[in-house]
Amino acid sequence: MPTKPKKPCKHPGCPLLTHDTYCESHAPLYAAEDRPSASRRGYDKRWQAIRRSYLKRHPLCVECAKGNKVVRAEDVHHIISLADGGTHEDENLMALCHSCHSKITKRYKPEYKYHRPQGR
Repeated sequence: MPTKPKKPCKHPGCPLLTHDTYCESHAPLYAAEDRPSASRRGYDKRWQAIRRSYLKRHPLCVECAKGNKVVRAEDVHHIISLADGGTHEDENLMALCHSCHSKITKRYKPEYKYHRPQGR
C-alpha cells in the first residue's frame, strides 16, 4: 500500500522532509515529554470557561494599551503561575494579545519551548 508523501519539517529554515511535523533532528526541540498535560497543570474545562468569561469582560490587551494601542486580547495570562501557587481568580489574571503573552512567557519562563503553529 502506498504511503503518504513526506512534507517539509516545520522548523524554520529546515530543508528536510518528514512524515511527522518535525524532522528527527528538530523533534526534540519541540518535545514536551517532561511537561505534564494542560489539564494536569490546571487548564481543564473549568479553566476554559473562566478564560472565555474573562476575555468577554476584558477584550483588549493590557500591555498594548500601555503603549496606546488597541489590540484584541487572545490569551489570558496568570500573573503568578499555577505552578508557583497562583489561582484562576481575576486578581491573578490579565488579558493579552498572543504576541505580548509570548514575550512575557519567554521572559519569565525561558525554559518553555512554546510553539504555536502558524495560522492560529
